[in-house]
Amino acid sequence: KQIPSLKHFSLYSERDTDKYNELIVPLVYRMTNLEELNLHLVVYCEKRFIGGYDLTRNIISRLLQLNKFVFNIRSRLPLNDQAYLSSNEDSQRSFNGFKNNKIISCVDYFPDRKEGQCHIYSYPYPAKYYEYITNNFPDGLFKYVREVSLYDERPFEHEFFIKIAKSFPFMEKLTVYNNKPQMNKFDERSKDDNRHLSAIQYPYLRLLDLFDAHDDYAEQFLLEFKTCLPIKLNLHVHFSTLSRVTHNFTRNATRMNCAKIIDSGVSGGNSSTSKQLLKDYVSDAKIIFSNSVE
Repeated sequence: KQIPSLKHFSLYSERDTDKYNELIVPLVYRMTNLEELNLHLVVYCEKRFIGGYDLTRNIISRLLQLNKFVFNIRSRLPLNDQAYLSSNEDSQRSFNGFKNNKIISCVDYFPDRKEGQCHIYSYPYPAKYYEYITNNFPDGLFKYVREVSLYDERPFEHEFFIKIAKSFPFMEKLTVYNNKPQMNKFDERSKDDNRHLSAIQYPYLRLLDLFDAHDDYAEQFLLEFKTCLPIKLNLHVHFSTLSRVTHNFTRNATRMNCAKIIDSGVSGGNSSTSKQLLKDYVSDAKIIFSNSVE
């Protein structure tokens, strides 16, 4: 049944769906006089990513009254020995016919997970979250985004975090998913090597989640010459990671940033001695220990 009276429609979903063609596209077809459409979706695809050709064929060509189309679609694709994998250039080229928007696309492939990802969105980006950013992140200013997650099977280096801080100046929550060690490491003893580094600032950051990150990323955020953390930070991290990065809670170069932590969710470190060492090092923080497997 058609819905001709509907002029504006928005659909936001943070959960993956594999029913894009079966449910979402037919739903939009019913809105024959739609003038403004907002789609924010995560779609699991079987054969190809969602791109400009798909949106033109299934959305734009069907809605003749549409004059504003805002979208943020991240599609996922299993890698099954396909003969051809589309590139970011292919994805961007599919939007050549779009008139009213600047369109950004980012295509990534993850061999370990055997999965591909294509993130397409109209810019300026209106959402409060930006998920699964990779090393292929194309820059930009995202002043509405408050929650960010990073994922890749290649390491994130210091320069990448500079880009993230500049692109998301009002970021409040950051989650890092990456088990690959950094390639370019710097030690506080090598001061000549550190001259080109600028301490990255995250003035609005309130929650940093490193539970699923290599130890190097805890070091990236806790070393004072790499990062200047804001006060009143909530840190989620494994006890073993924190112990190694702080040299068993004796390292001076991590002491200043650790002093800014007010809440910390720590997995492991169940002995009374371990707990006391951490509490002495992060003296002002409320620490919650869990028995999660590291």
